[in-house]
Amino acid sequence: MARAATTSDVFNAVAEPQRREILALLRAGERSVTELAQELGMTQPGASKHLRVLREVGLVRDRKVGKQRLYGLDARGLRPVHEWTGGFERFWNESFDRLDEYVRDLKQAQQEE
Repeated sequence: MARAATTSDVFNAVAEPQRREILALLRAGERSVTELAQELGMTQPGASKHLRVLREVGLVRDRKVGKQRLYGLDARGLRPVHEWTGGFERFWNESFDRLDEYVRDLKQAQQEE
């Protein structure tokens, strides 16, 4: 059952650190499973399993070039993560605004001394 959740939900898919590493590598461009496995220090079957999960949730696309299959990032699949984290933007902006105000007050108090 846990496997089904991982392959159908982008949040669960990116919760795995090695999958996030794969996505980070694919930001620079397409790579073969062999290249990814070597760069991450994992077996080719291990890398293939991660790529399959990422492909199933829409974060990775693949295309065949000769005998090789190249994998590339499809960042559109990250939209749900982006929208969810964007909900915290107001919180952080308000926190930084309060911090700026505090620092201004400190500077003003120091100048008045």
